[in-house]
Amino acid sequence: MHTLNPIATLRTCYTDKFGVPRQSGLASSAWGVIEFEPSYRREEAVRGIEDFSHLWLITQFHLVEEEPKTLMVRPPKLGGNERKGVFATRSPFRPNRLALTVVKLDRVDLEGELAPRLFVSGVDLVDGTPVFDIKPYVRYADSIPEARSSFADKAPPTVPVEWECESAVPAEVREVIAQSLSLQPQPAYHEDAMREYATEIGGWRVRWVIAKNGVCVRSCEKVD
Repeated sequence: MHTLNPIATLRTCYTDKFGVPRQSGLASSAWGVIEFEPSYRREEAVRGIEDFSHLWLITQFHLVEEEPKTLMVRPPKLGGNERKGVFATRSPFRPNRLALTVVKLDRVDLEGELAPRLFVSGVDLVDGTPVFDIKPYVRYADSIPEARSSFADKAPPTVPVEWECESAVPAEVREVIAQSLSLQPQPAYHEDAMREYATEIGGWRVRWVIAKNGVCVRSCEKVD
């Protein structure tokens, strides 16, 4: 039996699972910070990493507490109505709950008692996600243009986001909120046009509804 211990924790703008993009890079402004555990909090561990633009992260869906009772899942990409084998999907409801994601490395912080820290963007993970390994993205080996991707061959469509409320949301947070909601995070089987949704992004509690032409933000309040 092998035991994996986290090397770091990923802090992100997503406090809630609901609203997190279903793949990395879809919300390019979604930020995160990789904070290393004390045993790995050494500058030599990341020496040279700044020469790479993107990183692979091996993480765990830590908020999924139960092992799956079935090896079939309902991918959101298929509207939640069709079953596929868990190993033919990227569902978080899987054995060991491991995740593989690519993030953009924005900068390396070598100052302060938590240094080194890695500032990344394009994240698709909730705040507090344990990180088990970090590897540089290598373009010649990791990009396969001719690859087939079955039902996940195209990025999901986005919709316009309108703001019904006046709010003092900082521009960078507003952008993340807009990118996240434009991906329509609500379950595909929800058809109630009057239903209000809520989640927390970047320290702001957002409430929205599905409008005729996209998404309408009803309120956005700072979380204390």
